[in-house]
Order: sequence, then structure tokens, then C-alpha cells
Amino acid sequence: MAEQMKNQQPEQDLSQQTRIRREKLAELQAAGEDPFQLTRFDWDATSQQIKDHFDEMEGRSVKVAGRLMSKRGMGKVSFCDLQDRDGRIQLYARQDEMDETVYKKFKKFDIGDIVGVDGEVFRTQRGEMSVRAKNITLLCKSLLPLPEKFHGLQDKELRYRQRYVDLMVNPDVKKNFLIRSRFIQYMRRYLDERGYIEVETPVLNTLAGGAAARPFVTHHNTLNIDMYMRIATELPLKRLIVGGMDRVYEIGRIFRNEGMDPKHNPEFTTVELYQAYTDFHGMMDVAEGIISGAANEIFGNYQVEWLGEQVDLTPGWRRLTMVDAVKEYAGIDFTAISDDEEAVAAAGSIGVELADTADKTWGNALYACFDQKVEERLIQPTFITMYPVEVSPLTKRSPVDPRLTERFELFICRSELANAYSELNDPIDQRRRFEKQAELRDRGDDETEMLDEDFLNALEYGMPPTGGMGIGVDRVVMLLTGADTIRDVILFPTMKPLD
Repeated sequence: MAEQMKNQQPEQDLSQQTRIRREKLAELQAAGEDPFQLTRFDWDATSQQIKDHFDEMEGRSVKVAGRLMSKRGMGKVSFCDLQDRDGRIQLYARQDEMDETVYKKFKKFDIGDIVGVDGEVFRTQRGEMSVRAKNITLLCKSLLPLPEKFHGLQDKELRYRQRYVDLMVNPDVKKNFLIRSRFIQYMRRYLDERGYIEVETPVLNTLAGGAAARPFVTHHNTLNIDMYMRIATELPLKRLIVGGMDRVYEIGRIFRNEGMDPKHNPEFTTVELYQAYTDFHGMMDVAEGIISGAANEIFGNYQVEWLGEQVDLTPGWRRLTMVDAVKEYAGIDFTAISDDEEAVAAAGSIGVELADTADKTWGNALYACFDQKVEERLIQPTFITMYPVEVSPLTKRSPVDPRLTERFELFICRSELANAYSELNDPIDQRRRFEKQAELRDRGDDETEMLDEDFLNALEYGMPPTGGMGIGVDRVVMLLTGADTIRDVILFPTMKPLD
């Protein structure tokens, strides 16, 4: 770790500081005062509680605990910043107000040490809310110095690898993860209050289904079979709808063997939810309710800033079909085109190329136009609806136009945050679509759906009309925190090993 931290301080200084700290620890241990032998400290107040209720707590005895982040002062008076779970508060230590031996020991404490403090709430002459220390106990000795005071831990790669240091010295980092926690709490409460049941489904599967993605493969030794880490929770959850659990959801980790960029990490978190007897319109209401409601609860309003854009999350988000979106932003009216060849030519006329593995169809041409020309224009919350059947193998066809499906994706700031369907419950149609996906897989597209016979068997028992949706939790947290990379909202993002 010392080698990794040398960009914060010269290596020789770091080595010297580490040696001095270890010598201090050895002295404590030789005197029978090993801080690592202490087992607990029963604190009864936090920094924020003291600040929020200072008038009623002033003069009251408190016990606080945390990490020393600074020390200043000389001789018989010292000031420190103590960082606990809520933030920071100043400690005031004066030799003639403490046991002299305790004060002398305290003077040897280092920045980064974890302490427990018995003291009294008061305000200094300069008006700062503080704790006047009566006794200070060393609870844990920090053997490595924190990054330099004024510059902190700024190397992004090092921050992600050493999140524990990042959380210590960069207050906004912890704030981001508190927002993440509050969003998940709100989402759970929103769904629970509407009769949804939270469930758990397998992470390891014999088939990878429910999404178009390349899976991670592992091996089960006892069964001597390869297994796939889940790329979605969709198919198990829809089996539960078949079984009569009418409203279900799962918040869980998903694993996709794909590239990494500011919006993608190989493991990420989604919520998938399914509701019997509704459709994709019902899912739009839920998506809008969760995201706008969480923003209003956390911030007290619907305004956020993300990726350099001011975003208004006030309910009443725009709903636009893909055909209308392409007509509005790319200038091609696919309702006036019925021929596949003409559709592909129209796409080519505006510089849109279809993927090599994609059939040259009207639907694929429409989707390619949207993907390449429209998505980048969507800033304010917009539901794009009615996707081509070619890119929606698990979605119910539109009764108005069988080339399209009752599907939407939610876009904010050029980013997809949610994907939802009126779920396909026709087992015969579902089999045909799985078979089409299998053909594409045979032609080299390893991100297509696998044919799941057990899921088809479940559908043959009958699944009621169902609305289903997946929301990218990390993407929503990026929106709420203003983060420009997914690594800033995942505590331990995937990193390439240093060696």
C-alpha cells in the first residue's frame, strides 16, 4: 500500500511516518495499553446530532467516537477535528481540564487514529460547536498516514482501488452512497406499499436468459456442468407470475461479460418487477413514480443536474413512439415505408448502418435510426415506446402493428435508465422468437437469447397479461448524485489488477 500511496507523499517521508507510528504502537503495547485489545466504546451522540440539537445539548455530557482528521494547537491546549459516521465536529482538549497523564498520551496520537471521547457539548469563543474533552481513549492506532491534508486522495484509479481511504478524506463520496441507500429504501417502500413482494432468484443458472448480453461462465464441480452468472432476473420472476405471485420484484446484482465505460460495469444492480393484469403503460407510471418520488424525498424538489444538463423530474414525463421519435429527430417517417429494402435504404441515406448480424428488415432499420441518430438527443425524461419485434424477443406484439411491440425504454440525458414490456405470454409465439434468437447465435451473435424450454413450459400453463420492467439502479443513482461515471456510485467497481 505504501508503494501505491507514494503519489500523495514522498516515499522516504511515508516510510519514516510509518516507522514512527509503529514505534508508538510498540510503546503502547509494552506498557500494557494495546489499543487493538479494546473491544467496544459505547458512544451516545454523533457530530450531526450535536449540531442539529445544540441548544438542548449544550452543557450536556456526551460520548463521541471517530477518526482524528486534524490536530492543531500547542502546549496545554489542543483542537482536533473528529470524523464520525455523520460528519465532523471539533474537539477541544485542555490539560488542566483532563487527567494530565491522559492528556500527555493524547498529545502523541496521530491523525488517522480512532478515538473515543467523553466530554461536554459547548461553543468556543469563536462560536464553533464543539466537544470539550474530559477523557480520550485510543481505540485503534492508524499505522499509515492519510493523504496530504489540502489535496486529499485525487488519483481516480487509486480512489476506486482504495475506497476506504476515499471515504475517509472525500466527504462527497460518502454522501453519494448515502443517496444511493436512500433511493433504494424509497424504491422498496414504494413497491411494498403497492402490494409487491420482494423475492430472490438464482445467481447461477444452467441457461443465460432474459437479456441480450454475453454471460460469465463458471463450473460446478459436483455436478460437473458449466453454469452462467445471471444476466437478468426476468425469466425466474415471470415463472413466479405464472405461479400466482401477482406482484414481485427483486433488487439484485447482475453480471455481464461486456466492456467497461462510464456507463457500464461488469457487475451492476437492477430492480426487476412484474405485475399481473397490467401492461407497459402501468410500468411507465411506476418508473415515473419511483424516480421522481425519490428525488423529491431526498432533495425536496424535482430538479437535478447531470452530465452538464439541468433535468426536470416533475411528474408528467413525455411519452413518444420510436417511429415518431425518428420522424422528429431524424426526419424519416417509417409509417410511410412498408418495404424492408426501402427502410434499409432510408436508414442509409442519413448515414445509419445496420449491425452485421442483423437482418435487413424494416424493424432493424427503424431501431438503428433511433439508436444512432435519436438517443443522443434525449435530455429530459422521455419514454420511447413501441419497439420493433426484432429487438424485443420477450415482448407482446402491438395489436395495431405486428411489426412493433408494447415496450418502452426511459431515457434521461442520453442514457437509458429503464426498460419495460407488456410481457409476451403466448408460448407459441415465444418459441418462434427464441428459435429466431438461436439462429442469430448460430451465426455468431453471442449476445442473443438462449432457448429456455422450462420457461416455455411455464408459459404453457398460462401467464396472465403482465407488465414487467427493469430499472438500472446505478444509472438512477448517477442521475441523483450528478456522477459522470458508474464507478462513482459503485463502492467497489471492477478494476484491472495492478500486477
